[in-house]
Amino acid sequence: MTAAAPTDVCIIIAARNAADTIARAISSALAEPETSEVVVVDDGSSDETVAVASAADDGTGRLNVVRFEANRGPSAARNHAISISQSPLLALLDADDFFLPGRLRQLLSQDCWDLIADNIAFIDAGGAASAAAKVEQFTPGPRLIDLAGFVDGNISRRGARRGEIGFLKPIMRRAFLDEHGLRYDETLRLGEDYNLYARALAKGARYKVIKSCGYAAVVRGNSLSGRHSTIDLKCLYEADRAMLAEARLGSAGEAALRRHERHVRDRYELRHFLDLKNQDGFRSAIGYSLKRPGALPAIVSGILGDKSERFRRLRSPAPVALGGTGEIRYLLQE
Repeated sequence: MTAAAPTDVCIIIAARNAADTIARAISSALAEPETSEVVVVDDGSSDETVAVASAADDGTGRLNVVRFEANRGPSAARNHAISISQSPLLALLDADDFFLPGRLRQLLSQDCWDLIADNIAFIDAGGAASAAAKVEQFTPGPRLIDLAGFVDGNISRRGARRGEIGFLKPIMRRAFLDEHGLRYDETLRLGEDYNLYARALAKGARYKVIKSCGYAAVVRGNSLSGRHSTIDLKCLYEADRAMLAEARLGSAGEAALRRHERHVRDRYELRHFLDLKNQDGFRSAIGYSLKRPGALPAIVSGILGDKSERFRRLRSPAPVALGGTGEIRYLLQE
C-alpha cells in the first residue's frame, strides 16, 4: 500500500438527525478530487440519517458511515472520526452545510500552514440549491492569524451580526495535531472548534485564512436561537481557565483569553439568572445575584441589552433566517 499523498483530505461529518441535509453534504465532499475519505459519524440520531448517508455513497469506496447508539456530542464524534481515518489532512463539514466546487483545490494551493480556512457564505435554506452560482469571487488575500487575534475574533458584539472566526472550518494537518496531542475536548458541546484552534495556536500552529469562499453554511429559520444549555457556557469558560493555567500564551494571547473567558462567563451568569427566574421565581434569582455581587453588572447589562435588542428587531425586522432578504452574507468581508 502506497503512502497517502500530502494533498489527501479526510472530510469529517458529525451528524445528528440530519436526514434532510446529509446527502447534499456528502455529495459535495465526494465531488472534490482531493477528498480521499468521508467519515460520517451519526451521533445517536433518531431519524434516518444513517440510511440516507449510506445511500449517498458514490461507489468509489471513500465513504465510511459509523453510528453511536447514544448521543455523545460533536467533539466525541469528531475524535472518533480522526481515530478511524488515515488521511494526512483533516477537514470538517457540518451536516447542514456543503462545499462549493473547487474548495479544497483553492485551499491546498496555499503553502506554509498547519491550519488553513476560507471564507464562509451564510445561505438561507431556500437558496441553497442555486447558491454556487451566486457566491462572490473574492481575492484570496492570505494572512496568518495569531492567538490574540483569533481569540478576540470570537468575542461577539451585541447588535452586530454574528461573525466569530471560530465558525471557520479549516483543513488541519494531522501531523501537527498528533505532535502536540491535540484532539477535541469532549466536555464541550459549545465552542469545541474555537477551543481546539486556540490550543493549536498556543502550541505555535500557523493558521492561515483566505477570503476566497468555498464553504456554504445553511441557515434555517430557527438556527439563530441558541440551542446550547447554560452548563455549556460554564464548560466553555472553564476550558478558557484551564488553558490560562496550563499554557504559555504570551502577554497578548493571555489578555485576549482573559477577555474571552469574562465574555463567556458574563453570558453564563445572565443565562443562569434567567434559568432561576423561570424555574424558581424572581425572588430566587434575585437571591442568587445578591450572593454573587461580581455577577450583577453582567446580569443587569445583559437584561437591558436583551430588551434593547428586541426593540431594534421590532423596528427593523430580521432578514430571512440571516436577518434580511435572504441575500448571501459572508463571514469575512472584502
